[in-house]
Amino acid sequence: MQNFVLAVFVVVYLGMLLGHLPGLAVNRAGVALLGAVALLAVGVLDSRQAWASVDMPTMSLLFGLMLVSAQLRLGGFYTFLARRMARAQLGAPWLLLLIMVSGAALSALLVNDIVCLAMTPILAEGTLRRGLNPVPFLLGLACASNIGSAATLIGNPQNMLIGQVGGLPFGAFLLDSLPPVLASLLAAWGIIALLSRGDWTLERHASPAPAVEFRPWPTIKGCLLMAAALCGFLFLDAPREVVALCVGGFVLLSRRTESRVVFGLVDWQLLLLFLGLFVVNHAVAQVGLLDRMFAAVRLCGVAVEHPAWLFALTAVLSNIISNVPAVMLLLPVSPTPQDRLLLALVSTLAGNLFLLGSIANLIVAEQAAQQGIFITWRRHLRIGLPVTLASFAIAALWLWLRWSDLLVAAG
Repeated sequence: MQNFVLAVFVVVYLGMLLGHLPGLAVNRAGVALLGAVALLAVGVLDSRQAWASVDMPTMSLLFGLMLVSAQLRLGGFYTFLARRMARAQLGAPWLLLLIMVSGAALSALLVNDIVCLAMTPILAEGTLRRGLNPVPFLLGLACASNIGSAATLIGNPQNMLIGQVGGLPFGAFLLDSLPPVLASLLAAWGIIALLSRGDWTLERHASPAPAVEFRPWPTIKGCLLMAAALCGFLFLDAPREVVALCVGGFVLLSRRTESRVVFGLVDWQLLLLFLGLFVVNHAVAQVGLLDRMFAAVRLCGVAVEHPAWLFALTAVLSNIISNVPAVMLLLPVSPTPQDRLLLALVSTLAGNLFLLGSIANLIVAEQAAQQGIFITWRRHLRIGLPVTLASFAIAALWLWLRWSDLLVAAG
């Protein structure tokens, strides 16, 4: 049975690495789900054990916030904001800063993938109409959305998982993560502005981007619900997933928008990816394979529990198998709040290194390509490498200072 579970684990994580299975038109979510189905079919887990392995608080939090984001998309909020930014009468470097700050702030409150999906085509069109090269601005949006999403426990799926499983307080995490996030955002802006000198302009015809009509009341409703969720996270003793579901429930209370339209904007693939990986990782732990893997790693001289090794493993695995699977693997050896802060920061910041490092990067590249703007992996790496190294250095310094303070306080 162990050999079968190991085989399923290897196939599933190979799918995470490649983004598909060779010869099959199945994506990461499909691979994870097929792995869970295989374990059920062979009897490694029964259906009750499989459902029990799924962290429903994390799934509920993610689903509730997806409903709020859907409300904002239906109201045309992202389109309105992107158009206003693209028309701002600012010089190119300052326009880049405005886009990055706005993208980071939105990504801290809403899932960064949605922010990039909604804003990329509008920003591409707007910059082209001004005779600007959209590539630096779109790369800035992608980098900022990854960096900004590290600031909160609701900014991206892996942070939601870490916060829910680790029981981290929303406000305390925000205070701990905000300094390195702000410093990394400023460093990223400086790097992109420096490397884009002489590359700001591009004379080209801009085709109209598909956009949702701005509707004030649905947008106001979405903003109020997001504010209510934040207040609940900060000031209520209720579980975060309950707050998110209650707020998401109000999204469905509409006289004009049918529920099926709202549900159509939920990222079901991400939810299925989580579901499949929860089941697969539970089976691996249940048969003792996870403990054996970490024991083998320790025999190689890698002290997984040491912050430096945990930092390095998180950075490497996040770029090999993607950040959500990496976090799921490393959470069992990250028992303290400081370890989990490290895991959240590093797994998210690592997404800027390669074009394939985060879904947000891929969304920006794919949306831009639909308008004839091509961001190659080389072009992304030219920006992503220095941005990631700078943000890693900032995060490492901040984490070292935090650990030093805790050791002094303990002593």
